Amino acid sequence: MTAALLVSAAHKSSGKTTVTLGLAAALAARGHAVQPFKKGPDYIDPMWLTLAAGRPCVNLDPQLMGWDEIDAAFASRIAGAGIGLVEGNKGLYDGLALDGSNSNAALAQRLGLPVLLVLDSRGMTRGIAPLILGYQAFDRGIRIGGVVLNRVGGSRHEAKLRSVIEHYTDVPVLGAVPQDARLAITERHLGLMPERELGDAPRRVHEIGERVAACVDLDRVRSLAASRRHEDPRSATLPLRRAGAPVRIGIARDKAFGFYYADDLDALAAEGAELLPFDTLADRHLPPALDGLFIGGGFPELFMPELEANVSLRTALHRAIVDGLPVYAECGGLMYLSRSISWNGRCAQMVGVIPGDAVMHERPVGRGYVRLEETAEFPWQDEATEPVLRQGHEFHHSSLENLDPSVSFAYRVQRGHGVDGLHDGVMVHRVLASYTHLRHTGGNGWTGRFVAHLRRVRDQAHTPQRQRVRVGAGAWSAR
Repeated sequence: MTAALLVSAAHKSSGKTTVTLGLAAALAARGHAVQPFKKGPDYIDPMWLTLAAGRPCVNLDPQLMGWDEIDAAFASRIAGAGIGLVEGNKGLYDGLALDGSNSNAALAQRLGLPVLLVLDSRGMTRGIAPLILGYQAFDRGIRIGGVVLNRVGGSRHEAKLRSVIEHYTDVPVLGAVPQDARLAITERHLGLMPERELGDAPRRVHEIGERVAACVDLDRVRSLAASRRHEDPRSATLPLRRAGAPVRIGIARDKAFGFYYADDLDALAAEGAELLPFDTLADRHLPPALDGLFIGGGFPELFMPELEANVSLRTALHRAIVDGLPVYAECGGLMYLSRSISWNGRCAQMVGVIPGDAVMHERPVGRGYVRLEETAEFPWQDEATEPVLRQGHEFHHSSLENLDPSVSFAYRVQRGHGVDGLHDGVMVHRVLASYTHLRHTGGNGWTGRFVAHLRRVRDQAHTPQRQRVRVGAGAWSAR
């Protein structure tokens, strides 16, 4: 059993990300091996937590993962760590299910985590007591082991809050963080700004860690985490790499594209993929001898001039795709492969293999969990595979306009928006590009299917042309 706790809040935007980030940085700076986790679908908070802890942050999502998968993922990652920090999403009891079965509280109960509750204290004094008492009474199976008062207005405000909480509740105050602009990280339409976009991100993380350490009793936080009484599965280990020749996958990793789940990348590696990063803003050529490409999500709209100016790489990508290189792209990757991106009255040319134009909007076009049914044209299946249901999530402010009506789709949307409310997964050449973000968990297994697809395509390329016949959409067979 490893010490761990859940950092949650009464509601979103209470400052729990800043507090968790500061705790991770402060504890790591003091020599503790901190393993961070993030509840729910999120890319940006895990980037910051990874930087703060020095260990990859892993997402735990009851909506897209089975509880056994969550148990195994948590146990395998926390092995060897001194303390685990799980950052919740939204409020402690928030979740899609009416019974709370996929809430932060449910995750805490499953993993035996005590809860450190972050409370936005602005404008509150005596009213903070019924808030805490209500959260305790709502589910007696959840142990709220301490609170951190955030955005406190000053020493007098802090003293009043501490007196009220001590008088009316049995929950200890483990810290009080003042309202401080230096603790803020710039936000935009999808949450925090990714750390890759800030050249001084390590310095900011260090400063946040020092400021949180000065306001929060780290020893008492560690004691709370150590009070966890839960046996993790002993058999849980990270996946081992499969035997066989590696598959070389170029992966876009730069300021414009960085939305990747750590466990998905591990799963690709376990399937035999060698991931070769390239920079869409600076590199003029793709990595050599690729078997495929993975272009994840990000914020290409913020780098439209730089992406457009890199004509050499856009041309190389276009040529490679037309020549048959398999590509998987999600959200921002879909936008990059389209003809153009338009935003704030500006328009920039992109790679141009997807016959449509990405247009940014002020409000979200698609946001939340997605359920998809694979069409018969889905490219990562052999002849015997039946179409199956897939789950994922989407959060995008762009739509794909002026799309050629002859384009085929890999998915029918049962829940969500996708490209047009009915379909997702644009297919051109050997590209599959969707607004949906997949995870390899929950029976999706997309990483293994993608790698197997790349191997098939590679093997077919070595089969003499005169011996190859078409047997289905996107599939060839030797005769």
